[in-house]
Amino acid sequence: MSQHNIIGSEAFTRGPSVIIRQYKAGGMRRRRSKTIATFIAGAVAMLVVGAVALAAVYGPALAGG
Repeated sequence: MSQHNIIGSEAFTRGPSVIIRQYKAGGMRRRRSKTIATFIAGAVAMLVVGAVALAAVYGPALAGG
């Protein structure tokens, strides 16, 4: 399905088309890779927090015998 956001009759006007450059070339690629890197860093941090929590809960039981 199309993801274009065409409102009213703007697709059918006879005026000149205008290209809006919101990002520099490659900006979306950098933005996407930054988002992915942030997600991975958050996932790793959650794994570390989970490992620390498990060690806090089960550590005394394993050390005490």
